[in-house]
Amino acid sequence: MYRVNFASFLLAVRRGAIAAFPTDTVPALAVMPPYRDRIYHLKQRDPHKPLILMGATPAMLADYVDWEAFPAALWDTITPHWPGPVTFVLPANGRGQACNPGQDTLGLRIPHHPIALAVLQQTGPLLTTSANRSGEPPAQSLAEIELLFPTVVVGTAEAPGSGQPSTVVAWRGDRWETLRAGAYLFPGYKT
Repeated sequence: MYRVNFASFLLAVRRGAIAAFPTDTVPALAVMPPYRDRIYHLKQRDPHKPLILMGATPAMLADYVDWEAFPAALWDTITPHWPGPVTFVLPANGRGQACNPGQDTLGLRIPHHPIALAVLQQTGPLLTTSANRSGEPPAQSLAEIELLFPTVVVGTAEAPGSGQPSTVVAWRGDRWETLRAGAYLFPGYKT
């Protein structure tokens, strides 16, 4: 698909299109949660491999957390790391589990990138992944995404991130565990 202006981009996303936008790490493929299967089909991705939910604010993402399984006091220790290149994998409530069926956790992230935040402020949380076919390196620019995935909606602004993936940190009930080292050094916390 050709590049579109911001208003057309938002309209396409709201209608269920897969979109691509830059983040502070690598560009993201994104879709509204009800249309999650479209990303799996496009990327030829294992349907059991979870997607990350990006939002513009902690309040947007808090609605997906299982507060009985995750200590609410710890929320205040992770929100200072946002926006930033870190994904927190937390226990998911029913709404969060619907994002990745069969999973009881959900990766949450707020990217530190003006275009990504502008999109997410307008659309609400989006399920995201790197822009690549499964098992291949992620695309580093919107131009690469256009070549790789011609049906994906792409905006007009090219603003590359660091090129490194986000750091992924999971809550394990009593401690943090780094699942993927990336663009962010996250200090572990113990309760």
